[in-house]
Formats: sequence, structure tokens, C-alpha cells
Amino acid sequence: MTRRSPLAAAGLALAVVLLLLWSLFPLYYAVLTSMESGSGIFRIRWWPEAIELGNYRALFATGAFGRSILNSVLVAVLVVTASAALGLTAAHALGRIRFRGRRLILLAVLAVSMFPQVAVLSGMFTLIRGLGLYNSLWGLALAYLLFTLPFTVWVLTTFIRELPVEIEEAAIMDGAGPFTILIRIFLPLMWPAIVTTGLIAFIIAWNEFLFALTFTLTDDMRTVPVAIALLTGGSQHELPWGMIMAASVTVTLPLVALVLVFQRRLVAGLTAGAVKG
Repeated sequence: MTRRSPLAAAGLALAVVLLLLWSLFPLYYAVLTSMESGSGIFRIRWWPEAIELGNYRALFATGAFGRSILNSVLVAVLVVTASAALGLTAAHALGRIRFRGRRLILLAVLAVSMFPQVAVLSGMFTLIRGLGLYNSLWGLALAYLLFTLPFTVWVLTTFIRELPVEIEEAAIMDGAGPFTILIRIFLPLMWPAIVTTGLIAFIIAWNEFLFALTFTLTDDMRTVPVAIALLTGGSQHELPWGMIMAASVTVTLPLVALVLVFQRRLVAGLTAGAVKG
């Protein structure tokens, strides 16, 4: 192997530094702004003069924002659980069982994931109202499955096709049924793909705004994005930028932590890794 020249190494290091600055600077400046108040928000500072947590205290003073965070967590957990359970069983059928129309079903699953939210908003609203789930977390979870489940099924189907057929055949010879094979054989091997799809489903449910705004009505059922959008200042002409930035930092840090914790499985799932036979 040829050794990399010092100039190339320096160029690569500079590119990495610029990429990190480009990616992390908005979050860093949001943290700075969240610790400012009054006219200090409009003064450009690159380093905090003092750590002021007044915006964070005001954000959680009424308890409404904490309730919104809890709602987002509950909806995201429901979506991830349902997507993983339904996606795993569907992927097992589409990836292992040969039947007529299987390719057409996969194409339909992929096509559903391409629809924009606005295109299905009126239909989903009619469905949610008809099921009696308007202004409830169950209705939001059902609506979010429209976008998380197709991606989950597609990724898990691709992943399960890469698993050696000999593993399944050996389990069948030992008397294992389809459910036992799915839970005890495939599930441990598919953790990278499940973590990847689950994390993406969690992020989608955590950040979604349009459905959350349309399908909820009261403060006790609103999720974090809607709660941030409805933050108001002391008058109708004032935007509480400090509180908005404090809320943005509060809801962004958990996502960053999740990605850092599951980064290895996330990379493995995105590269469609599996066992090699």
C-alpha cells in the first residue's frame, strides 16, 4: 500500500474539520441562543458570557411542554414497536415465501412510501375521524405507520433475503415452526436492520409536524414539534426566540444520544450486512 502524502493527509483533516463545523455549528449556536434573553439574543456572540437557564425554566414552568415530550415519546415508541412487529412478519413472508404477486406487493410498498404527506392528509383525516381516534395518541401512531412501515418492510425484506437458506432448513429439520424460526433464528441475526429501521421510525415520529398539527386539538395531546410552533411571547408581536431555541435543544439532544449509542448497529444496518455463508 502506498503511503498517503502529508499534503493529502492535511487536506483530508481540513475537510473533516470543515464538515464537523458545518454540521455542529447550528446546534452550538442554538445552545448559545437558548441561554440568552431580551435583546441579548440579537447580539452575535461566539462564546457564552454566562450560563443562564431562564429560558429552560420558563419552558417547563407550566408543565405543558413536558407533557408534549411525553406524548412524543409514547407515540414514537408505539410507532417503532408496531413497525418492527408488522415489518418483521411481512418481511419474512415477502423474503422467504414464494407466491404469485410478491414482486407487485413489494413495488406497491415502495410506491406508498413515495406519497407526500399532503397528498394523503384528507384521506387520513377521514379515516382517523371515522375510527374515533381524532385528538388521541393512537390516531397519531396509526397515521405515522403510513410512512414508517413501508420503509421498514422494504429494508427488512432486503436484509432477510441475504440470510443463508441453510439456517432455516436446519431449523425446519429440527422441528421448528415458522414463528419459532422468525423469533429464535431470524430475529437475533436481524438486529442491525431492526435497530436501523426502528431508529429512523423513531426520528420520523419524533419530528413529524403536519399530522400532529392536524390530528390533535388540545394541549394535552400535542407533540413536541407542534408545541414548539405554538410557543408565544408576552404579546402577539413577540416571538420568544430564547424559549424556542431552548425547546429545540431539548428535543434534539435525545436524538443525538440515540444515534451515538446505536451508531455501530446503524451503520451495519444501512450497509445491509448479514452473516456470510
